[in-house]
Formats: sequence, structure tokens, C-alpha cells
Amino acid sequence: MLNRAVLIGRLTRDPELRYTGSGIAVTSFTLAVGRNFTNQQGEREADFIPVVAWRQLAELSANYLKKGRLCAVEGRIQTRSYENNEGRRVYVTEVVADNIQFLDSTRDDAARPPRSGEMSSTRRDDPFAGEAEPIDLSDDDLPF
Repeated sequence: MLNRAVLIGRLTRDPELRYTGSGIAVTSFTLAVGRNFTNQQGEREADFIPVVAWRQLAELSANYLKKGRLCAVEGRIQTRSYENNEGRRVYVTEVVADNIQFLDSTRDDAARPPRSGEMSSTRRDDPFAGEAEPIDLSDDDLPF
């Protein structure tokens, strides 16, 4: 069996970050995904797809995604149901994200996620930060 969804679209609102009772981060947002065809009036339509991200992916999404940002979401489709305040059963279909790629750049470099190989703010004391610089060693420093 296979359950995979790959979407590219723009956020309709800022992500909402919450934490479960056990402290696990969960973020939800809606992705507007354009259709490949136009309606009878010649306008393009879009589908508005709810997306849920958990744990570290949830925190990254909440920190770096904003309304209007273009992103790609890879995940699985999930359906669930619950009983609302009126006692009616409500069914929800959403994409549970496994991977989110930020596709457009922001004007503010401080607001963009670190790229692979870049130093993040938590690794400022990285001993290998200057790895491209030559190391000054004499023969007396070598153990052999």
C-alpha cells in the first residue's frame, strides 16, 4: 500500500504552533495549490489543503514560514474524525508532513532557515568553522 502526497503551494495564513499535553510541538497551516486548468470564466482555481507538521519540523515551519510563502510539502494523507460541541461527528482530511522545503527566498536573511553547511546560531562555537584555513603544524607536533 502507498500513501504519499507531494504538494507545492503558498500558505494562506501564518502557521499555528501549539504543544500537546506531553510537550510535543504541532503546527498546522493551509496550503493553496493551484489547479492546472481554468474554469469557464478563464480563471485559475486553487485547492486549499490543510497540512500538519510534528516535532522539529513543526517548530521550523512556525519559525520560517509565513503567509504567502511558497513551499513544497511531502507527506501522507490522513483522515480523522471527532465530535464537535454540538454533538455532530466532524471528518477531517489533512496532509501529515514528513518533509517541507522552503522554495522562495525571504528579503530578510535572518528570517531564513540555515542551509546545509552553514553555521547555525546554536553552533557558533564550532571548532571546524575555519576548516578551509591552513593549519600551522611543525614536525615536533606530529606523534609519529
